[in-house]
Amino acid sequence: MKKSKFFWLLSLMLVLSVFLAACGEDEKAEPATPAETDKEEPAAGEEEVAKEEEQVLNLMMGAEIPSMDSALTTDSVGFDLLNNVNEGLYRLNQENVAVPAIAEGEPTISEDGLVYTFKIRDAKWSNGEAVTAGDFEFAWKRAMNPDTASEYGPYMMGGVIKNATAISEGKADFTELGVKAVDEKTLEVTLEKPVPYFLSLMSFGTFLPQNEAYVTEKGADYATNSDNLISNGPFTLSDWDGTGLKWKLVKNDQYWDAETVKLTEINYDVVKETPTAVNLYKTGEKDRAALSGEYAMQYANDPELVKELETTLFYFKFNQERNGKATPLANKNIREAISKGYNKQDLVDVVLANGSVPANYLVPKEFTFDEGGADFRDINGDMAVPNADEAKAAWEKGLKELGVTEITLEILGGDSDVAKKMDEYFKSQLETTLPGLTIELKEVPFAVRLDLDSAQDYDIQAAGWGPDYQDPYTFMNLWLTDGGNNKMSYSNPEYDKLVNSSVNELAMDPAARWEAMAKAEKILIEEDFAISPNYQRGTMFLVKPYVKGVVSHSFGGDYSYKWAYIEGKDAQ
Repeated sequence: MKKSKFFWLLSLMLVLSVFLAACGEDEKAEPATPAETDKEEPAAGEEEVAKEEEQVLNLMMGAEIPSMDSALTTDSVGFDLLNNVNEGLYRLNQENVAVPAIAEGEPTISEDGLVYTFKIRDAKWSNGEAVTAGDFEFAWKRAMNPDTASEYGPYMMGGVIKNATAISEGKADFTELGVKAVDEKTLEVTLEKPVPYFLSLMSFGTFLPQNEAYVTEKGADYATNSDNLISNGPFTLSDWDGTGLKWKLVKNDQYWDAETVKLTEINYDVVKETPTAVNLYKTGEKDRAALSGEYAMQYANDPELVKELETTLFYFKFNQERNGKATPLANKNIREAISKGYNKQDLVDVVLANGSVPANYLVPKEFTFDEGGADFRDINGDMAVPNADEAKAAWEKGLKELGVTEITLEILGGDSDVAKKMDEYFKSQLETTLPGLTIELKEVPFAVRLDLDSAQDYDIQAAGWGPDYQDPYTFMNLWLTDGGNNKMSYSNPEYDKLVNSSVNELAMDPAARWEAMAKAEKILIEEDFAISPNYQRGTMFLVKPYVKGVVSHSFGGDYSYKWAYIEGKDAQ
């Protein structure tokens, strides 16, 4: 099982998913300036202040911030930042284990495993107000309020928190959600059924608290920019106008564990092009830069190179119904042809060249393990492996069934240089393998792609998913009939039955629930060809050796900067 990883990831530069994005080119950030003093020997206390002022990190993001409202956030950028400016009942620690954070110790759990009672520690918001149990009740119920239009509220709470499913189906009012502030320091959470990974969920962004008085006061302006946002985590967000390409995180002196936080400031600029990122890194203006393609090859032996295989999976979503009409992708043979019609090995070796590996599966390698240490991935291994001959045979059969000789399909993707290169590769491969196929490319910014996905206005979407908690179910439930993330009109009753059983009658039988999810994965990929996995992402990036203590996570928010610090920069 993966342990914590004390190095940097610039995952957002590889933009292909519904939660990752490419954006316009950034303005260059001003380089960090070491604290200056005209004294050879600082007076008592001055040396400490000088060191603190030097704790500045300069980073790049691959996308703007779509939202900082934890009820509305659906993307990796937002969840990454929320993980650092806010804090929930639990937080992932340096070993990627969910541990009590705003919760003061472990909860009391009822004998039937349905009622969790948490005590809230003494903690404050950045405006000085106390964090209370009521802040959690308000935030969770707000995420389930239909007027909020939260996607992740119903998705993360459905089937977990009591009445969440009934609320999302309009059969109960959001006020009936199974969360209650017994008093300011006591939060009682009632589950729909026993959930093996429940405490892991408590570290996820959707379950963060919100200050009711503040949110109510701000109204529609809440979380639209840094002036309309307060925090209860290690940092606060500053200099964000709601749409711009620059912002910063500033140490939150009101944070209950502020003594642990060493960084005073983290400066961000949105950068989408690898050449620009590398240049900013090499000139010392930025402290890390992601590499891909020719740049990954160029810096393959650089002593500052770091690489890792992540647990993020990328794939094609095949939309079977667009604007109320069936698409050619409603035909299984057409989906099979496209699934098998492109070379994934060349994709990762030549186009990406960043340590990614071909994916012929949905649940990533090295993500979840049973009690004996066996990887879930070992059950099914590879499925729907690329095969040009099989792709052509399926294509001809599909064309005949549709009564056509040619088809035009659109691939919806991001607008970064890496995303564009990959889309061009897909177009070349598929048009060559499948005679009569024309691929049109639609390359748009992140926010636009989110809207198109929500409206189900696309044919094929280059998408991806990073886990929200450490369990295969975080990938398997994406494709349930009418699921909030399905958005492609896929439905298979047997798939639904198997996946649902893993969190119902089989919830407390680890071996049986894994078997059920493995069978469902095979149906999805090898029988229905509902999606076509592309690759499991690897990252290669340059990171300055003076950057220490950053923790990357295999699920939830990508990074934690709570323990990060700068050491030895002056010696560089």
